[in-house]
Amino acid sequence: MNKRYPFDPSFKHHLLIAAGLTIWVFAFLFFTEPLDVGELTDKEKILYLPVYGLFNSACYVLTLPFQYWWWRKQKQKWSLTAELLQLGLLTATCFLVSRLVYYYIVMDAHPNAYTLGYFATHIYMPAIATILPIIAIGRWSFGKYKEKQLEDKKIEIQGAGSYEGLRLHLSDLICIQSADNYVEVAYLVQGEVKKQLIRNKLSEVESNRPELIRTHRSFLVNPTHFIQWKTGNRKLFMMLSSDLEVPVSKTYQQAVEAAVNSTTE
Repeated sequence: MNKRYPFDPSFKHHLLIAAGLTIWVFAFLFFTEPLDVGELTDKEKILYLPVYGLFNSACYVLTLPFQYWWWRKQKQKWSLTAELLQLGLLTATCFLVSRLVYYYIVMDAHPNAYTLGYFATHIYMPAIATILPIIAIGRWSFGKYKEKQLEDKKIEIQGAGSYEGLRLHLSDLICIQSADNYVEVAYLVQGEVKKQLIRNKLSEVESNRPELIRTHRSFLVNPTHFIQWKTGNRKLFMMLSSDLEVPVSKTYQQAVEAAVNSTTE
């Protein structure tokens, strides 16, 4: 249940899902005619039925703060459990709002209005069973699209020959250190520093990844992770994200300072 689940944090895309929900609820009510809809004229249907769609769409938007709060709480991870919680919250919220709209707006608290139990079992549950899968498919589709976009933006630190490399986002890459016939890549995974050895030469990585700058014969760094300069024993060091420290030799100092200034401007 805690397995990673496709998720798109784009608020704009969730507004599109809400707009689609408005249309779908209207179409469902118009063509299936529950809630005594069949007794309404076509003009009355067009006048009143969009109210249900708009209120349910508003419910979807109102549940988004919980979604984003949970997403941040889980360090920007989204799981099947989180998705089910979100859909459960949406189901409960929509039921409450739909009942209030039906009873107080459509029926004007008429004594012959459907009871709460009948409304839940015979009206709302069949409706939500039809509507909820559409919402789930829309959320999943946007999530998969977002994952594909992120995957396409990844770079690869290649291994020599047939040796395995490492795919990651450039923004997660902090620095690379030479280690004999290997390079050690320091990078972030959900805010935590990870390190991986890859069989390759630092010079080969440097030629393939011009975004990185050489600070020392044994180090390449991603200048976007620069925090501050540090000196000690008449030597210059760069402090990077997660308290990583790399030396800066005089040979590369001028180029490094120019790259850092360009990045931080």
